[in-house]
Amino acid sequence: MTQPDDYRFIRTGAVLATVAPRGLLALSGRDRGTYLHGLLTNDTAALKPGTGCYAAWLTANGRMTTDMHVLESGDMILLDAPEAETAALAARLDQFIFTEDVQVADVTASLRRVEVHGPAAPAVIAQALGAPEALADLASWPQCRNARVESAAGAVVVARIDRLGVPGFVLYVAASDEAAVRAALESAGAWTVAGEAVEAARIEAGWPVYGIDMNAEIIPLEAGIESRAISMTKGCYVGQEIIVRVLHRGHGRVAKKLVGLRIEGEGAVTPGEKLDVGTQELGWVTSSAVSPALGCVALGYLHRDHAKPGTQVVTASGRNAVVSAFPLS
Repeated sequence: MTQPDDYRFIRTGAVLATVAPRGLLALSGRDRGTYLHGLLTNDTAALKPGTGCYAAWLTANGRMTTDMHVLESGDMILLDAPEAETAALAARLDQFIFTEDVQVADVTASLRRVEVHGPAAPAVIAQALGAPEALADLASWPQCRNARVESAAGAVVVARIDRLGVPGFVLYVAASDEAAVRAALESAGAWTVAGEAVEAARIEAGWPVYGIDMNAEIIPLEAGIESRAISMTKGCYVGQEIIVRVLHRGHGRVAKKLVGLRIEGEGAVTPGEKLDVGTQELGWVTSSAVSPALGCVALGYLHRDHAKPGTQVVTASGRNAVVSAFPLS
């Protein structure tokens, strides 16, 4: 299919599309939830079987080391994290285990992720897995709800994870079953798409990717992920003091904010390109794509005084841009 076709199927149908490379860690042991609770920004101690959350692990200075989805299945917690950070994440988790009953295993090679996105994704998944009753309410699942389903292609764990501005799901399957699950999804009506259409949908939705739009220099408040990544009622976690200080003493004011941009002209903007107002350098672009619906779109950081929707900025290559609220429209 062409890029417009790919984009249309994301918005109206169901697609198989990997947003970013991910790795998988499995945590077992009775202390797994409380152990993570003292490290991550979200409330993992309260997770019940079939629930989950999005979270970050910070440094003592409040900077991000990684983000992840935390999925409690009942007999283990699955961490769905950036592929490039998985080995380091596993090592850090092992390092902080003392007397806790927690075991960490990297299951990236044995357990595969199959992402399905789009308004038709719930119906396609239920049909493909042959589980219309078990997944009858799939469209109304909250974020990170997960369940194990037995299908003709083998056991599958289905989790709700939206990342493209449409209903999104990740199917976790044994490596030996991945091809059969993908074939069943395609037979049920899912199209395989990739490339710029996926990136355009992600940017329009305002979903930042760690390693691209977030890194070790960014605090969650600058990336705008606090509403879904940080529990404001839980106990202590690494970096909490910095987050609380910014929120309460600084009234949430940070030096820079991640924003959405609509940019005039042809083609995408190179990541890293500077953003200016007059002769004043205000920020930079982190990711960009050409949307069949909106033209050139981008994510980038701007100084807080220039991060309001409607603000006009200029790229270093001379293209006019306007700050736009999420989802971009």
